Amino acid sequence: MPRQTYHLHLKGYVGGYDFDSDYVDYVLSRNAENEVHVLIDSLGGSLATALSIVAAFRQHGNVHVHFVGMNASAATIASMGAKRITMDASAMYLVHKCSVEFFRWASANSDKLSDIIKEAKQMKSDLEKMDANVAQMYAAKTGKSPEDVLALMKKGGWLTAAEAKEYGFVDEVTDYAEDLAPVITDSIAADMGAAGIPVPTHVAKEQGGTMLNRFIEALTNLFKSNTNSNTQADMTPSDNQQQEQQQEQQAPEANAQQTQQPEAQQGVPANAKETPQQPSVEERICALETKHREALAAKDREIAALQSQIAELKKAPGDSTSHVVEDDKKDTPITAAEDYCATVNSARALFNAVG
Repeated sequence: MPRQTYHLHLKGYVGGYDFDSDYVDYVLSRNAENEVHVLIDSLGGSLATALSIVAAFRQHGNVHVHFVGMNASAATIASMGAKRITMDASAMYLVHKCSVEFFRWASANSDKLSDIIKEAKQMKSDLEKMDANVAQMYAAKTGKSPEDVLALMKKGGWLTAAEAKEYGFVDEVTDYAEDLAPVITDSIAADMGAAGIPVPTHVAKEQGGTMLNRFIEALTNLFKSNTNSNTQADMTPSDNQQQEQQQEQQAPEANAQQTQQPEAQQGVPANAKETPQQPSVEERICALETKHREALAAKDREIAALQSQIAELKKAPGDSTSHVVEDDKKDTPITAAEDYCATVNSARALFNAVG
């Protein structure tokens, strides 16, 4: 069967940004004269959004819904307005009774308890009406009686694609996979449990553990790869020099062995020229470090020589002067001290430039 192209991909929470009734209306309006293909993969959500999508599908009149993955609750209700419903062979299908959040944690007197009981009874009546409405839609699709559908909704068991087709919820089961087989993650299982949806035990579990475990494993693999790739770069200059000496010693032997072998066996023409190999990043770093160290050593020697000159100058007697004020018009000779200061300043400037 050829691969189907879909106009709508409705996944995630029904009523969320990726399963939104306004976007469904927008896509349907842009394809008013065409058959609209919709892919659904959702564990359900808002009944109000599902009913809006049912009405939109019915009004369009030519909508094909295809189920993949795990589909339950409001996601199955949303498909009831489609003209044709198909289901992937590996997908799952679940119908159940409607529910609302109800939680109270407070002290209450008899009057307050009466109010809570009254509110709970009203909620129960509303849920019964919602269940009857949904059961009527399911019954119209499957041809079953509303009572039989309500019994299935109360049971709330997961159906395979073949069982969903046999019951009448879908029109066709496809043998091509639009998506992977249903996978239950830890977060999905927790959400299903919180919503009162049974977690099937015969579907695939998420591979690789939790997200945290996979994140730690990815960091470990990244650290190992970086450690292996940086082994040469982390070597000290002495290690690099020893490695270069070993390579220089092994190079003549390797070249001699290569010249002894016939060039025809090597697969290289006799007149072919070898392309010079570019130095690696590690080799260039080592060369820069060696050059930098040699420059520093030269500066150290120069500073040591200047310090020696200073010591000699301190031992020598001071120069005699004939007058205090020198004539600006005459060339003044540079004293040893001035020459020393100029040399030291020049050496410092050069040292700073290299460093």
